[in-house]
Amino acid sequence: MSDDEDAGGIRPNAKYQLSNPDKKINPGEGLVFHYSRERRLANAPEEVQNLYKEQKKSKFGLIGVLVADRPRRFLFFMIVFLCILLLSLSALGFFDSSHLLDGNRIEVTGTIFEGITIINIKKTARNTDAYTGAVSIAAAPVSDADDTQNIYTHTVFFTLDKEEQYKFAVPFDLTELGIVMQSEKSSIHFTIKPE
Repeated sequence: MSDDEDAGGIRPNAKYQLSNPDKKINPGEGLVFHYSRERRLANAPEEVQNLYKEQKKSKFGLIGVLVADRPRRFLFFMIVFLCILLLSLSALGFFDSSHLLDGNRIEVTGTIFEGITIINIKKTARNTDAYTGAVSIAAAPVSDADDTQNIYTHTVFFTLDKEEQYKFAVPFDLTELGIVMQSEKSSIHFTIKPE
């Protein structure tokens, strides 16, 4: 005796036909469910359909990643433009602090130490015909207010060596010094800002 019969003798859904009497199911076969992703996605919203679309996998490429979309493309081309601009300005000598004196490239720097300025001169011969011999150097503070300026002089000798360094001290600790260098043939003048 079943529980349904004890409760009143009749099942509550007895008048409903719960199975198809015409279809016979073999006990060895199970129920077969057919799943079709295409049929299910046909009724799905467009966002869901876009998620399931197979996208072509791109091969790894550095340039492709850098120019994948508009902001990256703009940034990439701006960096390339700035690099080309800096290389051009450097090649034209806008960032070069050296000076030419009769075939010698001269770089002059200064360092302030305990009330004096130490001048460092680096000479690089550009070719074999570069000047060799005595070079007179005059250093004076750059000051518009003071007419009686102190001038410090020094003499160095350029030799046949391709690179040479000369150091000497001047008794000034100002933020800007005027330098004049004179060889037998020509002279150059410039200002330096000791650090």
